[in-house]
Amino acid sequence: SCLVLSKSLATKSAAQTPSQSITTMPPRRRARGRAAAAAPAAEESSDSEPEQQQQPRQPDDDNDEDDDDEAQNTTNNTAVASPADIASEASHHNNSGNNNNDNHPDENTLRILLSTDNHLGYLEKDPIRGNDSFAALEEVLSLARLHKVDLVLLSGDLFHDNKPSRRTLYTTMEILRRYCMGGEAVNVQIVSDQKECLRSVVSGRANYEDEFYSVDLPIFTIHGNHDDPTRDGSSELLSAIDLLSVSNLLNYFGRQDAVDNVQVSPILLQKGGTKVALYGMGSMRDERLNRMWQGKKVRFLRPEQDMGGGGRNNNREDEEDEEESRDWFNIFTLHQNRDLGRGSKNCVHESMIPEWMDLVVWGHEHECNIEPAESLVGTFRVTQPGSSVATSLTAGEARRKQVGILDIRGQQFRLLPVPLSSVRAFAVGDVNLGEIARSHGGVLDVEDPKVEERMGDVLAGEVEALIQKARDEAEQLRQDAEAAAQKSMALEDEFDPDKRQRKYTIKNPEQVLVRLKVEHSGFTTLNNQRFGSRFVGEVANPSDILLFHKRRSAETAKKGASKKRSLNIPTEPDDLDEINIEDLITDNLEQSDKKLELLDEKTMGEALNAFVDKEERKAIDDAAEKILKENRKLIKSRQNGEEEDTSDLNPNLIREMCANRTQEK
Repeated sequence: SCLVLSKSLATKSAAQTPSQSITTMPPRRRARGRAAAAAPAAEESSDSEPEQQQQPRQPDDDNDEDDDDEAQNTTNNTAVASPADIASEASHHNNSGNNNNDNHPDENTLRILLSTDNHLGYLEKDPIRGNDSFAALEEVLSLARLHKVDLVLLSGDLFHDNKPSRRTLYTTMEILRRYCMGGEAVNVQIVSDQKECLRSVVSGRANYEDEFYSVDLPIFTIHGNHDDPTRDGSSELLSAIDLLSVSNLLNYFGRQDAVDNVQVSPILLQKGGTKVALYGMGSMRDERLNRMWQGKKVRFLRPEQDMGGGGRNNNREDEEDEEESRDWFNIFTLHQNRDLGRGSKNCVHESMIPEWMDLVVWGHEHECNIEPAESLVGTFRVTQPGSSVATSLTAGEARRKQVGILDIRGQQFRLLPVPLSSVRAFAVGDVNLGEIARSHGGVLDVEDPKVEERMGDVLAGEVEALIQKARDEAEQLRQDAEAAAQKSMALEDEFDPDKRQRKYTIKNPEQVLVRLKVEHSGFTTLNNQRFGSRFVGEVANPSDILLFHKRRSAETAKKGASKKRSLNIPTEPDDLDEINIEDLITDNLEQSDKKLELLDEKTMGEALNAFVDKEERKAIDDAAEKILKENRKLIKSRQNGEEEDTSDLNPNLIREMCANRTQEK
């Protein structure tokens, strides 16, 4: 269900609660640098039509069905930019691309750089790939400077580890200080109550509005599943992003502390006549979020004028009037699984997202699909920037890495894909040894005593072809990146190269990433380490070049007889990175002969995941203690009719009570 945001300052007589509305704040002006371009629409709202916009619409808790019906009617009346309008807008900008002024967004165009899954610190101890993630982040911020963006939007997984090393934190903070600090004016105003949507514990507002800091490139980010908040020896949940937020290097939003009720409050941005409502949702467990969404426990707050409230007729048929009443362009960024064959309960379906959204920026998925695609519901578009560094050797990671330059003017937008050149080239290939043996007679023979040596030679030829392919693609990528940069103004015209020159680069870029999938039915496998020694100095991953798999056969057995049936479709083994700790726990402990009697399998699986992946040393002890306390309290209350003190925990007593209760039954 959707609640309503107040467009102007709340009157003293309005009885409001933070969970029901967010008060629109007057725009702030910076005391230093050039004066920010004022957005008069935010100030005019308090003077024009006060009888329609002063009071927020108060939801009636006793009449939820009416609220749902009204929200649904409003959703259906929300206008979305048509593909023809977007194409026309993009054509208009492309036709003016020869002019250097096209690199500077006008006073009514909000420009945002989209990036996600930077995974800073990935393989930081690797002598070859240790700087790859930092080089990619530096290029992302360099492109933000080059394209004169108003802000940078990151959609989760800024860090690869939940507790990044000191080197990773130091390098990240150094890059952010170099590219985000400066004396230029920020022309974007936040006109909503920042305490309701930003996690800023020091100043209570965005970092670029703090008079004690000089930030001219704001970064807004949500957390992902790799850097989500955890407890580190205390009761307070903290993320590594909190360290950057409290240092005023970026703006952290989209965090949900309540596990049973999610309320997404937008950041209301305004630049000239363009108004953007930025919604964010940090990573949560997909199954839990799916269950809350199905139970209608996920709510999105909306600006009042975007709902058509304040005395306006929501059921009118005049589309032009409806379009004029819709002032806000709605962006939603999240970091969750998409519905890509992971199961109906282990992802977020596009149909769950409110239909009145205009653009969804999807994080977590590493495959780059930056071009906006129409959603399954047909009312909004989805862009998936993908990761900026390859963290697994899969086909999705081998696609070209890109970021997006999003221009928004009123209700129209365009998204320009920009390739990243500071990425290590990566090529993936497949080979079937059986087909090679059949098509090239005598090259491979299972009965040959030197078959392993011949297999090595054949596979080495395939790998060499992949290496050359990756290097050719890297050269083409470099040329495309240079061509894209030439369309914008030169770097040296924008900032001092002595202060912001690129510091982190790809080490030994000629050493590419290669993954060859080998179907070896009927043949043996090769030692990956020994085979990779041939390509030391040529590839960056010599120890895991080959991935062997074979056609899986299904065997149906009966008493006294067995039958084998071959499958025509080859099945590849899953990567180890895809295995979940809690899934292993659940699969093993849900069997009847292993099922736990006192402890909950799901809770213990989550605790083990926190212990292994997030290094929470007391996660298992805390989970077991919590469950045992609840069980003891339940048993004592049922037997004695009253609640006993649970401070003196005795698990043996609980087991004894359970055993006695079972015998009585």
